[in-house]
Amino acid sequence: MSPLCTAVHNELNKERGLRKMRFFKQGVKKEHGKGATLYFLFPVICLMLAFLILSGCAQAPAPIAPHPQEEASAEPVEKPVEEAVADKYIIMATTTSTYDSGLLDVLLPAFMEKYGIEVQVIFKGTGQALELGQRGDVDILLVHDRASELRLVEEGYFSDRHDVMYNDFVMVGPAADPAGVKGMAKVTDAFSAIAGGGYTFLSRGDDSGTYRRELKIWEKAGVSDFRDWYLSVGQGMGDTLRMTSEMQGYTLTDRGTYLSLKDKLDLEIVLQGDPVLFNQYGVMAVNPQKHAHVKYASTQKFIDFMMSPEGQDIIASFRIGGESLFFPGKGIKD
Repeated sequence: MSPLCTAVHNELNKERGLRKMRFFKQGVKKEHGKGATLYFLFPVICLMLAFLILSGCAQAPAPIAPHPQEEASAEPVEKPVEEAVADKYIIMATTTSTYDSGLLDVLLPAFMEKYGIEVQVIFKGTGQALELGQRGDVDILLVHDRASELRLVEEGYFSDRHDVMYNDFVMVGPAADPAGVKGMAKVTDAFSAIAGGGYTFLSRGDDSGTYRRELKIWEKAGVSDFRDWYLSVGQGMGDTLRMTSEMQGYTLTDRGTYLSLKDKLDLEIVLQGDPVLFNQYGVMAVNPQKHAHVKYASTQKFIDFMMSPEGQDIIASFRIGGESLFFPGKGIKD
């Protein structure tokens, strides 16, 4: 028994001996009713209190064992590693020419069949498509303004760019050819003849790759005075060609879109073959270091597919009326 408990025990014994004396001195014995009852109950209460104190002193309280769940939670819990979930789709910004030509109607189903990833497409002019990529609103781009693409790769907006295919631009116009463009070798001469004679020319006017190329040609031709003969329609290539056909004017178009719509147009190719009209397409991913949310792994699969023998064969074999609309790979030297 501890010293503290021994002291309490001795004090209780003293209390028992003095109990009668205190009550007699206080006159408890002379009281009746409630006072008498308290007199007889008091010894019982003291005995109960002593029993409780002695029981507590005789046995020290046992330490509280931790609950099994609490003990387990003390150790760090390793969460199961979640397996990477394959993307169901990616978003691609591309030009209206790839849409109007029908090429994507063949390429995209082949990619989805192989990888199970849908490619959702936004059709814009190249300038607008590049802006979408710079903002991180899409995952991948298929466009045709090589100089701008390479510059934006250097600036860190895009990565993994490849020269995926090419074709060329051509000038189309009415069969009568009032500007006398047929037989000219240089597109700058054709543009000068159209401007000088005030013949109707329709421009896409939509910051597309085609429009950007057109502006460069006008600049090289030394033409800066655009009057009523020049119509900026702000439309995609297909719609611009339809309007040009209706108005029997001239326009600059990529060969692929023209060939895909040729049978529905009253237009002819009046000039082609000038090296200035070469048209390279590039495919590239939005840089995940700029926009961490993009689906970079899945875009890599699409780029690999486009550059693979399978993808390049699809591009090479895509024809309308027996004529190739695009040619695989890179068609120009740096």
